[in-house]
Amino acid sequence: MELFPPLPLSEWRDTKETLHRFEQLIGKIRLTSSSRRNHWWNVPFHITGRGITTRPMGQADGNPVFTIDFDFVDHQLIVSALDGTAVSFPLLGQSVASFRRHTLETLADLGIHAEIPHPEPFDLPDSSRPFAMDTEHATYDPEHANRYWQVLSQVALVLEEFAARFSGKCSAVHHFWHTFDLAYTRFSGRHVEQPPQVDSVTREAYSREVTSFGFWFGDDSFAEPAFYAYAAPEPAGLELEPLTPQAARWVAQNGGHLALLRYDDVRALDDPRRALLDFYESAYRAAASRADWDIEAFTSPDGITDQQLVAQHR
Repeated sequence: MELFPPLPLSEWRDTKETLHRFEQLIGKIRLTSSSRRNHWWNVPFHITGRGITTRPMGQADGNPVFTIDFDFVDHQLIVSALDGTAVSFPLLGQSVASFRRHTLETLADLGIHAEIPHPEPFDLPDSSRPFAMDTEHATYDPEHANRYWQVLSQVALVLEEFAARFSGKCSAVHHFWHTFDLAYTRFSGRHVEQPPQVDSVTREAYSREVTSFGFWFGDDSFAEPAFYAYAAPEPAGLELEPLTPQAARWVAQNGGHLALLRYDDVRALDDPRRALLDFYESAYRAAASRADWDIEAFTSPDGITDQQLVAQHR
């Protein structure tokens, strides 16, 4: 299978918009049915061999232990309980409203009571419209949904390879449903005092100094898929640091700067995987050196921290 197959936003925008809202609805169930973790790490989806999963949840909220999975091979939503029972329904042919109804009915069949806090999309153009009222978003192309999962899986493995180089506190490689991006974050360990006016989501996400890396599929602000990296808080002069490969660049965004590399530029290179690893590494070193991180202390070559093996590796 081709590494980083084509996925122009213009060809699957309608499916993406529908799927994004499906995932937000399930993500909000995950939000209330899981124990809170620092930096919202309980909230994102994780990638499976057939799609994405909430991971097991429940129990602490009085529900049975259950998992919700998107299957992008057979194109179903599957709700599974710990006793082995499972109920599913097709993703094809659903509007957001009917998807919500089927989800709640499926959960009820398994004795699960699900809460959907703020039952409308988060930070999307129709954020004032409840999921239950959305019959507009009803496009689901199985080929595009499957391609979306393939790309997620391929990029996730490159991010896992990149993550192996760092031995400090870091996040999993995970898929955030609110922004529809794949992300991995490294921490320096330094506390960050956020201004009182900053919203609670941001305060938790950026309570520590970070460099973050990821991939998104494109949206209204940047209408094509791209890889990205940034630092928070951003050290002075970050945008002056060089990036690799040559097509990568710093772009101004929200008063700061984002390292950006277009998906199609990576696809055009002789070794896309190596180019992407080089991009993430150059962005990390740019941010970490400007912010005075102890880069050497955090280094974990090929995922190794055993000093005898590290010496042999060198």
